[in-house]
Amino acid sequence: MSGETLAELLERRAGDDRPGLFFEDQAWSWREYVAECRIRGARMDALGRAAHVGVLSDNVPEMLFLLGGAALSGHVLVALNTTRSAAELARDADATHVDLIVHEPPYAELAEEVAGLRDAAPPAERDTGDGLVMLIFTSGTSGRPRAVRVTQRKIAVPGVSLAAMLSPEDVVYCSMPLFHSGAVMAAYAPAVASGAALVIRRRFSASGLMADVRRYGVTYLHYVGKALSYVLSTPQEPGDRDNTLRIAFGNEGSATAVRRFGERFGCHVIDAFGSTETAIAITPDPAGPSGCLGRLPDGVEIRDPAGGRRCPAAVIEDGRLLNGDEAIGELVNTGGPGLFDGYYNDPEGDRERIREGVFWSGDLAYADSRGYVFFAGRGTERLRVDGENLAVAPIEAVVREFPGVVEAAVYPVPDAAAGDQVMAALVLENGFDQAAFEGFLAGRRDVGPKAVPRYIRICKELPQTASHKVVKRILAKEAWHTGDPVWWRPPGQRGWRPLTPDDITEIDDEFVRHGRPHPLER
Repeated sequence: MSGETLAELLERRAGDDRPGLFFEDQAWSWREYVAECRIRGARMDALGRAAHVGVLSDNVPEMLFLLGGAALSGHVLVALNTTRSAAELARDADATHVDLIVHEPPYAELAEEVAGLRDAAPPAERDTGDGLVMLIFTSGTSGRPRAVRVTQRKIAVPGVSLAAMLSPEDVVYCSMPLFHSGAVMAAYAPAVASGAALVIRRRFSASGLMADVRRYGVTYLHYVGKALSYVLSTPQEPGDRDNTLRIAFGNEGSATAVRRFGERFGCHVIDAFGSTETAIAITPDPAGPSGCLGRLPDGVEIRDPAGGRRCPAAVIEDGRLLNGDEAIGELVNTGGPGLFDGYYNDPEGDRERIREGVFWSGDLAYADSRGYVFFAGRGTERLRVDGENLAVAPIEAVVREFPGVVEAAVYPVPDAAAGDQVMAALVLENGFDQAAFEGFLAGRRDVGPKAVPRYIRICKELPQTASHKVVKRILAKEAWHTGDPVWWRPPGQRGWRPLTPDDITEIDDEFVRHGRPHPLER
């Protein structure tokens, strides 16, 4: 493992006059970029030892000047999520001991409101060990965001690793938000490590991505979550493959989107598994079965979260998991926390992740007899239908292949009697054709009867984090109580029909009769 630091990688660029950073019509050489970073570091020095500087910003050069300045001067940048409310941001700033909030002009009012809501003054002495350079909050898709300690090595190690795919002649594209880890570790860091030029875009644009690729000669782009799907929903053009792009690297893209994006734009898409904690990384294996993340690395196991035992191999026939009850478990790193240096000021979170020297990821998965691992969902997405455990991710992957689906999310909603039912939220190019959908699923041997969605919600868009990860807890909480059209399959029936107000009343009354909490009360 590389022992290098981000500061050392930046020092290598200090005398480099090749293009370093592009933003809209502005450009800096690497030499000029590092000089700007030193200026920001000196300004942080005026705040005192190991200052914690919060930043409310889109992807603009100042964000990266501050990051480099923190790395070179020993201060800490706290990446505040611009999509959170003032009250939430005030709690985040208090928990991470922010001394000062730097903001872009569009966030001046929000920053002022946050300052007025803060309760605590930062302590004089703070934990800054192990080369702490940044605090990044988790996306919060399944719970409250937590501040992950991002150290010099936590940025440098993936940067050096990914730089092996790049040269100084390459151009890296970053449109994912820099207040999340993916953009920092899989776009910024490899550009610094390799000397490739870095292009940043203020915010992701599905229609603007390929225009930017051609404008700047981009060869490598980073994505997260559903970004590829939204690019694919733009109109196809005869010259789509006429571009400079070689590699798209990211995570949480669907297998369908990964395949279609590579075919349409003539590039190699690498969809890796990772998280902000970076305790477990799984390398994609093109030779593996469709939908797999890759092989389980040494020291990584799938364990039963209740008993701690190692889960047996999955039995898979025609793409369908037959023994989900015993095969689905939690991904753990038995060798320890990897690059995870803990959460900041959050001992409860640390205890949840690391138990008896083993890192528990909270991610559900299963592996076949050859060690190929398949993502099953987050810990909060466990599905149990009629006494059988089901994996969310494989159902979702199938639903995404239905013609006209732009994006899809599958999640559990409670059954009035016991356990769960499957619900799917779809973003469609056109309206929902229930007969076509029924025929599509009937022809899939990889979807068992219990995995067929009971409810289908038709959305204009899915609730997402700024990094394009679907916030399923919102969908699950709303269940069938939504202003969006919902189709449902009454018990004992094959097809779907529109859910009516009378249907909703009847379903809700069932919960009362069975004495179960209603979804809206959870």
